[in-house]
Amino acid sequence: MSKTAVITGRVAEETAVRLDRLAERLDRSRGWLVARAVEQFVATETELLDSLDEAERQIDRGEYYTQEQMEAWVADFRAGRIG
Repeated sequence: MSKTAVITGRVAEETAVRLDRLAERLDRSRGWLVARAVEQFVATETELLDSLDEAERQIDRGEYYTQEQMEAWVADFRAGRIG
């Protein structure tokens, strides 16, 4: 079994009630659901920030199109000049 850490946080009472209802429906514990939710949030946010970091690096390297270049590309694509 992997190591775990205990964390605490506050949520609105209605959210806790809804969480408990969901846990019951899924036959899982509140803690299990919270752990999955946190894992998913951390993965999604990390992926987003990593993507933004890469975009910044691409901009720094000059690997981007200006607004005008993109508009021209879209126009060419719509006109069938780009495959």
